[in-house]
Amino acid sequence: MKQQTFSDMEYSSRKRKTKREEFLEIMDEIIPWDEWVGVIEPYYPSGKRGRRPKGIEKMLRMYLLQVWFNLSDEGTEDAIYDSYAMRKFVGINFLEENAPDATTLLKFRRLLEQKGLNKLFFEAINRVMVETGHILKGGTVVDATIINASPSTKNADKQRDPEMHQTKKGNEWRFGMKCHIGVDAFSGLVHTIKVTPANVHDISVASELIREDDEVVYGDSGYLGIEKRDEIISDEHLASIEYRINRKPSHLQKVSGNSLDWDRIIEHAKSSVRCKVEHPFRTVKCLFGYRKTAYRGLAKNENRLYVLFASANLYALASRGRSLAPTW
Repeated sequence: MKQQTFSDMEYSSRKRKTKREEFLEIMDEIIPWDEWVGVIEPYYPSGKRGRRPKGIEKMLRMYLLQVWFNLSDEGTEDAIYDSYAMRKFVGINFLEENAPDATTLLKFRRLLEQKGLNKLFFEAINRVMVETGHILKGGTVVDATIINASPSTKNADKQRDPEMHQTKKGNEWRFGMKCHIGVDAFSGLVHTIKVTPANVHDISVASELIREDDEVVYGDSGYLGIEKRDEIISDEHLASIEYRINRKPSHLQKVSGNSLDWDRIIEHAKSSVRCKVEHPFRTVKCLFGYRKTAYRGLAKNENRLYVLFASANLYALASRGRSLAPTW
């Protein structure tokens, strides 16, 4: 048992916990720290030369705070000094040590980006969820969302990010990238992520979001005609899938009198399954605040999205009162 500081004793007398502290306690409990630390350990400095590096778990916790609260490197360091809940989550005791500085966090983040470790986190979590029965097989919901990027040209190159692109959604032009996801039709947990410039159409990436064991695929009206595409027809498995795609409301015939409107009943049944794909987007954009790209280039932002959706999957389980233990 860790020795309590005066701050711990003072904060333990509070009448209630903040939502931030409750969120951090949930994530602290459900994240498989040993497994994630094991993923990083082969690539982390051993400390045999030079200054002894900070502990892997401590740096990982600090990095997750940065991702969840959409903070800069300096902002994360300041937040740990300023917030008791964040200091407690990272495990910093100011009587013994200071928080890792912004430069140390920057080097740790670059290590994760260069080695693609966030993708390994995501795949490790999903592998456990499949084994424990939280992610089932047989059905996928596909969708995409635009994440805005800065259109500013006030930089050294005097140009916008060349890997981003603009596209028109409704009557609004937007500049940025597009995040495509495949979600388990039963649980609503994300199993596949793809990142493209914003001008890439949703339907052109759909085949990459479908699993080998899927039998049914749901999607909105942007995926109409997917079964006629060359990559679907030429693949035996993809061609055998049943595509339950929502039709546009304007294409549905109006029914007069007391007759049952079967077309709308069927579309409502499709939508009741398809809506599960919106929940991870809401978690990433509203809870984690990732409405705008954090870096230039697709690779860095894709790396961040992997840990965001891995966290979103874990948070979804915790919100339902579940853990990574088997469901049977």
